[in-house]
Amino acid sequence: MQVLRKTPLYDRHVALGARMVPFAGWEMPVQYEGVIQEHRAVRTDAGVFDVSHMGELEVEGPTARDLLQSMLSNDVDKLQPGDAQYTLVTNDQGGIIDDVILYRLDDHRYLIVANASNSDTVYRWLKEHELRGSDVRDVSDDYALLAVQGPNALDKLGLEHGKAFTWQMGEVDGVEVMINRTGYTGEEGVELACMTDDAGQLWDAILARGVTPAGLGARDTLRLEVCYPLHGNDIGPQWDAISSGLGWACALQTEFTGVERLRAIKEQGPAEKLVPFVMTERAIPRQGMPIEGGGVVTSGTQSPMLEIGIGMGYVPAASSAPGTELVIDVRGKPRRAEVSKKPIYKKASL
Repeated sequence: MQVLRKTPLYDRHVALGARMVPFAGWEMPVQYEGVIQEHRAVRTDAGVFDVSHMGELEVEGPTARDLLQSMLSNDVDKLQPGDAQYTLVTNDQGGIIDDVILYRLDDHRYLIVANASNSDTVYRWLKEHELRGSDVRDVSDDYALLAVQGPNALDKLGLEHGKAFTWQMGEVDGVEVMINRTGYTGEEGVELACMTDDAGQLWDAILARGVTPAGLGARDTLRLEVCYPLHGNDIGPQWDAISSGLGWACALQTEFTGVERLRAIKEQGPAEKLVPFVMTERAIPRQGMPIEGGGVVTSGTQSPMLEIGIGMGYVPAASSAPGTELVIDVRGKPRRAEVSKKPIYKKASL
């Protein structure tokens, strides 16, 4: 029987009445008051997520840049200290081992934030390919990570608005934090990294500023409304980055693992594509439901903001254009949907 790990904030989640569930080897809060309330709090005000289960890897040394440029899909040379970048860890076939955020800390030191379920895999993969003069370390136990997201998030934290995908050191109510201008909700916000021992004080301070605690349930519906892929659902080692719609995060002019395969797929055109869709008939799509013509739903839910069924799935490339009608097998019943533009949810939708 697997022993689930707990974040430094576990006792606080329980005290708030959170429903705890197993997730990627961790015991995590899926909701507090309810997914819809928490989702709407993030869209209209501010919410905080405990994402301390995410993995943190430091890569340091005079050849750290060379290692990362050869192992990650995006162009590491675009980063200056203080910058961050969405990028992929790819296998030999251009499949996605993980999608990560890379932070350049200084000239020869970088931080990777990886998905909890893939953190060990990414660490081993990079460690196996370590160059002389580079050192890969798993520092996950040293960090707690809190994502504060929403249109009022920065004002409630007393932080200045800043450029997305940058970072700086700062302080929130006496706690030293790495202020990362990144997130997974489509809203403005920050992901605050602090020392593990400071997590409780930081969480309490954020809640005292009127930020709503939110769980994994709202995190999933929020990211799906804005078409952010979830590793293990929408992207993974079995799908290449071009078919997954992540070619924009692949610097095909650089030399990284799987790049030749990705160049060939881009030149030929992928056979299938990951597309967002909205239901035009009343139904809630779910992962694994067949799409007529050889497709499959990879993520699906009822949108709390649009109050219709939405999802993402792989379809033949010929059926991938926005406006194309899809027919989804929803528990044995054909239900119509339509390929959408990204993102599905926009502020103007209300």
